[in-house]
Amino acid sequence: MKAKNFILYAVLICGILSCDVTDRIPENTFTDLNYWTKVEDMKLFSRYFYSTLSSPPGGADGYLDGNSDITVPQDAPGNFFDTRVVPTGDDGWSSGDWANIRRCNYFMTHYQTVSGDAADIDHYVAEVRFFRANEYFSKVKRFGDVPWFDKDLKDNDVELLYKGRDSRMLVIGKVIEDLEFAVEKLKLPSQVPAGQLHKYCALQMLSRVCLFEATWQKYRNAAESVWKPLMEKAAKAAKDIMDANIYSIEQGTAKYVMDNYHPLMYTGKFIQEDLTKDKECILPRIYINGILTNQLARNRSFGLSKDFIEQFLDIDGKPIALSSKYLGDDSVFMEIQNRDPRLWNIVSNRFVPLTVNEKGEPVSNLVDLPVGSGAEQNATGYTAVKFRDPNPEQWNANSTTTDWYIFRYAETLLNYAEAKYELGLCDQNVLDITVNRLRARLDYTDADGNAITMGRLNLNPPADPLATVNGKPRYGYAITPLLYEIRRERCIELSFEGFRWADICRWKAGELIENPKTMYGIAVNDDVIELYTRMNSKTDPFKDSKFATITDWDGKTKKLLRVYSDELEAKRKWNDKYYLDPLPQNQTTLNPNILPQNPGW
Repeated sequence: MKAKNFILYAVLICGILSCDVTDRIPENTFTDLNYWTKVEDMKLFSRYFYSTLSSPPGGADGYLDGNSDITVPQDAPGNFFDTRVVPTGDDGWSSGDWANIRRCNYFMTHYQTVSGDAADIDHYVAEVRFFRANEYFSKVKRFGDVPWFDKDLKDNDVELLYKGRDSRMLVIGKVIEDLEFAVEKLKLPSQVPAGQLHKYCALQMLSRVCLFEATWQKYRNAAESVWKPLMEKAAKAAKDIMDANIYSIEQGTAKYVMDNYHPLMYTGKFIQEDLTKDKECILPRIYINGILTNQLARNRSFGLSKDFIEQFLDIDGKPIALSSKYLGDDSVFMEIQNRDPRLWNIVSNRFVPLTVNEKGEPVSNLVDLPVGSGAEQNATGYTAVKFRDPNPEQWNANSTTTDWYIFRYAETLLNYAEAKYELGLCDQNVLDITVNRLRARLDYTDADGNAITMGRLNLNPPADPLATVNGKPRYGYAITPLLYEIRRERCIELSFEGFRWADICRWKAGELIENPKTMYGIAVNDDVIELYTRMNSKTDPFKDSKFATITDWDGKTKKLLRVYSDELEAKRKWNDKYYLDPLPQNQTTLNPNILPQNPGW
């Protein structure tokens, strides 16, 4: 049974933003004269913004990271093939896109007439400042420099309405001010209902913002005096959460058991109906049948890249190119053996149930669904199932009731590990309380009583031969093996939770997409064709497929499933302009002061 004191994200009072204030108080409508009187008014106003915490706003989404190197969409992303153009219409910069910031500023100029307990008032002011920070952080990530507004704009505020853009550093500074206020004034988790913002949510967002901007600046050669204070704030915010001893990394419970040699506890973490008691959940988005639902369980046609699959270490903690335990990729079955358990928990295979029968028993998926196009197919033969519940009752449109992590403790640990490394302060203890805690939850005992332990990370990991592609560092620049492993851990642990594109941008790592394997899928040979044909009503699903023949790192000649045409593949070249979105043409026409256009556009 889910907690009854959940937060419902309903638009309750937006109408007051357009009410005219007169000297009479209408009895049946909200106005400024009868609204801003009690703390409950502040609470109701802040509820509007809760839907903005999910990405995209409004709900859980298992297709996050679809625009990155770890996935291969059937529709080629324009920023990976240099086919995007400056939009002529609104695209993230219209007045509607700034509406939430205006609502926040409206609140900040109207709540002062409220009477009540000072701590309660401060809490809701902190909530709204948190939401303003969240909105501005999203805009900085997308556009870089943006105009900062901290007042409720009116139609006659012509000078402000047509102001130019402020520097991203100024705006990020204001975002940090809002978040630090939220850290100070938001109540503790024990003092608010489940699903409501609290102190540690603000610390998590503060760590996220500071790490993003610190690395953005560092990898664009900013002075240490610019990025280092931000990196220190990122590390401290994460450590403050860790030191609270409220959250922890727990193995979890497998919702379904298919094979006692391939446990599914990690999958079980992401198909929970109630995250309010989960020690890893800093803030849940709560879904309840008949009230608020999502469609996570319907997600199926999500093709993953060969490159992503090869990032998973073997169970001994070594890269596949260095481990004697790697069995090769002659089939997906072989490819997942002896690997990081997250691999068979994240990617569809015979050890993850495809569905459950009428008795509630899990039914095996002997092979992945056929490749191709359509709702029940994917582009590469590797299908993401991280959030997919095999229960058919969860598959109907907008009928899934599994909760969603808005803030997860795993991110806290990964933020801390990365920030400490970038500060030159990463020692073995840092790794043991961050990365190695994530790996420790992967340990298990198999059906024969053997203790299977995921290899831990130490300060001197071996250099992965696959860190270099065609003689070039995959990130476009050389990094140490330790940083490579910290970034690898982040990629795998937070996959499909909406972090990957932001990570690529802040690391200035767009050249990752030039690795051909970020476009390719499974290795296909005669045995694979025979198996898939047999399981596909004796129809060869690869009959019309394209293949790339390569000599791989292991010296073997392979045919990898291709998604795009020769012509399109030839355009797969990174362009630095895509680190930021262009300003829409109609907006630069309306307000030339926001020019110059972002670099390269």
